[in-house]
Amino acid sequence: MATELDPQVEAYLHDLSAEGVPPLYTLSVSDARDTYRRLSVVDDPDPSVETADQRVPGPAGAIPIRTYDPGDSDGPVVVFLHGGGWMLGGLDTHDALCRALAAAAETVVVAVDYRRAPEHRFPAPLADCYAATEWVAEERGSDGLVLVGDSAGGNLAAGVSLLAARRGGPTIDRQVLAYPVTNHAFDTDSYTENAQGYFLTRKDMERFWNAYLRSDTDGRHPHASPLRAETPSSFPPTTVLTCGFDPLRDEGQAFADKLDAAGVPTTHRSYDDVIHGFLTMLHDPNLDRAREAIDDIAADIRQ
Repeated sequence: MATELDPQVEAYLHDLSAEGVPPLYTLSVSDARDTYRRLSVVDDPDPSVETADQRVPGPAGAIPIRTYDPGDSDGPVVVFLHGGGWMLGGLDTHDALCRALAAAAETVVVAVDYRRAPEHRFPAPLADCYAATEWVAEERGSDGLVLVGDSAGGNLAAGVSLLAARRGGPTIDRQVLAYPVTNHAFDTDSYTENAQGYFLTRKDMERFWNAYLRSDTDGRHPHASPLRAETPSSFPPTTVLTCGFDPLRDEGQAFADKLDAAGVPTTHRSYDDVIHGFLTMLHDPNLDRAREAIDDIAADIRQ
């Protein structure tokens, strides 16, 4: 376990402090979304990856998606589920990451703009993600299907895989869960060690869970807390990424360990010197570690 932050990450956190960016949990939903967007959206996205926006059928109306095509793609299609605590993220906040992932993996990426909390609580976001995954599998999944999600999106990706396994739904060839939320609990060492000071805080996670769940009973449901699920034998091979300076580090590690113990082919990639959310830090800051991790994910996608 690293004891020091990556220098680029440390400089970024210093800049946030100097700028006086308030903790997200202290802001209204609208202001928190605006702040997260300001910190995440890249002004000059990579023009080499073509994009197209459309809507696909969902359980409560059309679901917006954005397709990223790097050209000459020959790998499995990737369904990407964004993070942001189920309430902050969107297509634009993860646009740079999806472009980078499509280019690195040389394959098509389809990002899903699911309904967000608190306007739409569990299981509405998961239902949208499952419906969109079904559509992608039917329309574009002839060469294989990979789920990728970061943070809350990693939680949703695991939920989609559980639903697909139990319903006999679309075949998912691999899932990649980047610093995923896996359990409605705050009792790990990493929640204590990284409670504040490393961008995502314990109080942020408490606020996100409170916005997402209708009750604590929902938090015990395996589709909300996949660490509590019985792992089906048909669960796809899985890559789990964790960060050393992240409240969610230990529950991500625990999920990887549980899958491995259940016989699921599992790869755990630990980036000990970075913080939660580092994959989206591709411009001001442009983290070298983010680029390295995207290349690692791309290799797993094409495996």
